[in-house]
Parts: sequence; C-alpha cells; structure tokens
Amino acid sequence: MKILKNLLMLLGIILVVSTLVFAVQNKVGDTNGSDDASDGKDKHVSEGYSISAIDIPENLNFAGEMVPLNDPEVMERVDREFLVNTYWQSNAILLMKRAHKYFPIIEPILAKNGIPDDFKYLAVAESGLDNVVSRAGATGFWQIMKATGKQYGLEINANVDERYHLEKSTEVACRYLNKYKKKYGNWTLAAASYNAGTGSIDKYLGIQQVDAYYDLLLGQETGRYVFRIMAIKEILSHPGKYGFDLETEDLYSAVPTFKVEVDKPVLSFATFAKQYEINYKILKRHNPWLREAHLNNKSGKKYTIEIPNKGFYKTGP
Repeated sequence: MKILKNLLMLLGIILVVSTLVFAVQNKVGDTNGSDDASDGKDKHVSEGYSISAIDIPENLNFAGEMVPLNDPEVMERVDREFLVNTYWQSNAILLMKRAHKYFPIIEPILAKNGIPDDFKYLAVAESGLDNVVSRAGATGFWQIMKATGKQYGLEINANVDERYHLEKSTEVACRYLNKYKKKYGNWTLAAASYNAGTGSIDKYLGIQQVDAYYDLLLGQETGRYVFRIMAIKEILSHPGKYGFDLETEDLYSAVPTFKVEVDKPVLSFATFAKQYEINYKILKRHNPWLREAHLNNKSGKKYTIEIPNKGFYKTGP
C-alpha cells in the first residue's frame, strides 16, 4: 500500500512538471507567433501602391460628343465604369496587349468608312477583342448576329462564317454605324443601338420623350455601355496615368502573313497547311472564319487565305 502511494505521488509530480513545461513552451510560441503576425500584417501593404478614387477627365467625350458631367447621375455612371475598369487590372492589361495587335487592322477600316476612331473601343467593349460567341449567338469581335451578318452580305454557313473575319466584320460594323448615325443624328445613340438594337432604342425614346442617350433610362447593359467604352478608351489611351506600366515587348504583335487564293474545294486543311510548313492549328489561328477542317466550295468561289511568313512558328518535333 505504501509503495502504491509513493508511485501515485511520483506520477503526480511528473504530471505537474510536464504541465509547467508545456505552458512555458506555449508562451514562447505565442510570443513568436505575435511577431510573425505583425510581420505578416506589414507584408499585406505593397510599398508605393495605393487605391484611391479616380479623377474623371473634364473633356471626356465619345466620338467628339461631350459628356454632360455636370449631371450628377451621369457623373456617377461615368465614375463607376472608371473604377471598375481601372481596378480590374488583369483584364485591362490583357486588353492593352490585344489592342496593340488588332487596332492597326481596325483603325484604317474605320477611317476609310468615316467612322470616328473611338469606335475601335466599341469592339473592345463588345468582345474584349476575342472571337467570342454570346448566349444569343452574337459572334466575333463585333458580336454580329447571324441575320444581321447575312443582311449585310457576310457568308455564314457550316464551312465558312465571316463574322469571324476581322476585316469583313469591321466593314459590316461600319455600314451599320453609319446607317444609324444618319437615323439618330449622333454617335452616342448609334453606339447604344449597336448594343440594344434600334427597336429598343426607338421604343425608349418614344416612351420617355427625349432625344439623347444621356437622358434615357435604359437597362443596365445598355445604360452602362457608352460609359464603359469611354472608360476603356481613356485607360487604354493613357495607361501610365492609371498605374499601368507596360513596355512594347510586353504587348502582342501580329505575325506577318501573305495571301493565298483558293477557288476549289479543299478536302483537308491539315494537308493544305503542311504545304506551307504550318499545321492546322496555326492555319485556323490566322483564318478563324474557316469553320470546318475542309471546304466544300461547290460554286468555285474565290477565297483568300492568310498564311504566316516562314520562321514565326515552330511546328513538329
């Protein structure tokens, strides 16, 4: 019995000592952890970086038409688009990179058709300069619907969809915009009609008894549309002013190409591509309007296919 008591006493002493050691270790750990937390807090603040409100340019305009910034409701809508598009940095940088590649193709077509240069930013707002397809079926950089494309002379079928042809789709966009500039008398409503359709714009103008985009109460997408274009225009035109630091080598550039005319069926574009020391993927990259791996062309129509100059792509093993 005495031996048992001694054992229990010894175990008790060991337990007390272990508890004290554990408490001391925890205290040291808490102290170290506190220092780490303090260091971590400092690391969350990037030196030289700040987030602030944005000064809106006093001469803000779309296609030369001034924005009524003295209207507080308009000012809030402008401010929203500047904040959203400035602080969505990854998207803004991607748009800058793509613009360097595609604006040189779009700009001369707009100029030739008498369309203000600002409308290149409409294509940015529509598609992000990418061949996307909307839920409604609007397609390509200019987001042209199938019926509209056919109405304006684009070929759209299983083999070929010229809504993906940048030059031809830009020509169609110019014809549309010129038509509705004549109808509405200003470029802002022509731009709004490009997004919402002329039926919707006519309806709202009639109901609300106004004649200017800035006086219309519209659905959220079209209500933000022209303001978003202007914000994109300002940020892409003056990237440094909004905190973007890109060098020319950071931007995307077009690969030089030459043209090949085809007026017969093509059984395999993969085989066709090999003739020019490229592969099917590269051929489609430069000719996204070719929608299948072959071309029926029973009518003998002449198509112009772009082939990249040698040396810009490495294919094969």
